[in-house]
Amino acid sequence: MKHIIILGDGMADHAIARLHGKTPLQHADTPNMDLLARNGRTGRLITIPDGFHPGSEVANTAILGYDLNKVYEGRGPLEAASIGYEMRADDLALRCNIVSLKDGKIKNHHGGHLTTDEGSVLIKLLDERLGNDNIRFITGTQYRHLLIIRKGSKHIVCAPPHDHPDEVWKELMVKPEPEWENKEEAGRMTARQTADLINELILKSQDILNSPDSLRRQNDGQWSIWPWGGGYRPAMRKLCDTYRDIRNGYVISAVDLIKGIGHYAGLKIIKVDGATGLADTNYEGKAKAALEALTEGDFVFLHVEASDEAGHDGDLELKLRTIENFDKRIVGPIYNEVRRWNTNVSIAVLPDHPTPVEVRTHVNEPVPFAIWHPHIMPDDVINFDEASCVAGGYGLLKPDEFMQVFMDGGE
Repeated sequence: MKHIIILGDGMADHAIARLHGKTPLQHADTPNMDLLARNGRTGRLITIPDGFHPGSEVANTAILGYDLNKVYEGRGPLEAASIGYEMRADDLALRCNIVSLKDGKIKNHHGGHLTTDEGSVLIKLLDERLGNDNIRFITGTQYRHLLIIRKGSKHIVCAPPHDHPDEVWKELMVKPEPEWENKEEAGRMTARQTADLINELILKSQDILNSPDSLRRQNDGQWSIWPWGGGYRPAMRKLCDTYRDIRNGYVISAVDLIKGIGHYAGLKIIKVDGATGLADTNYEGKAKAALEALTEGDFVFLHVEASDEAGHDGDLELKLRTIENFDKRIVGPIYNEVRRWNTNVSIAVLPDHPTPVEVRTHVNEPVPFAIWHPHIMPDDVINFDEASCVAGGYGLLKPDEFMQVFMDGGE
């Protein structure tokens, strides 16, 4: 049997008064996900292990069956892998957002939705002015880039900018973990030295990014880098070494960290033209690429970011539209195609975490999921949403249980 996970990042949410007490998943028109729920089996999944922050890097790694206590190294190393930077043993890799600041606060985490070309101009300028043998700025996608600090310490406290909209940015600058502040780690800077260096780079970046030499583009605020999610090179076992049915797998996403997870998991990265990570992404192109990958291989991890970005922006109407696009333009075409194949295909649909529009950040709560294949025994759930899946046949699964259940045929 072949397998595909179709993941709508941040798609889960809370009940909203404007929707008469329904969640966006309950309110949106999602006939295809409802069909999978009705003809398949459902449940809820804890995607954030105890002690971890509810980030997409944590949730998606856990969904793929990894023990975060053994493999987690933060977001930076995953993004490094996705853009082809091979980390050295003494590297510290950090995700480096370009954010917008206004009135002393973080206005948004995306610099006003920078394009990749615009972000590249800014990152190259920073690398020219601030880079050296020990500091490198590397272009990623849109506002998501990479900062490499040779011999830096990962024992620092960084604030993910998407978790702190409208908060005072100076209060969120990097701090050393107290127990590591002045402790020496073989061949590396102390945590205090690393935090001081990153904060210096943040301040210097603001002068450079908002100077006359920078990108000529209207921006309602002031640009700044915001590094976070730092870590060393991770040691992840390939999925094919754990699951016998995965011999030739693929990952499809516009988001660097997801491609990085796929890289370390031994999945081939498929690039889809027009895949943006936003509401204007190429849904049809992603669905087509997933079907082609399933024809050639036996496992696909298809990730769609749009609902998460809408949640971070607090845009309810946009989030409803992204959910309906996900259902109509991703889930529907894939289901309608594979159910006609002679080869059995198992489909799982789920979010990685909720990103409630009225909170504007990730929250650590279980998410609904549905698993369907032609021979599965359905449960009594007929709708795919946070409330309906509580009554699902799988109940509430722990992070390490989902992948095993899915790969065992949903049993």
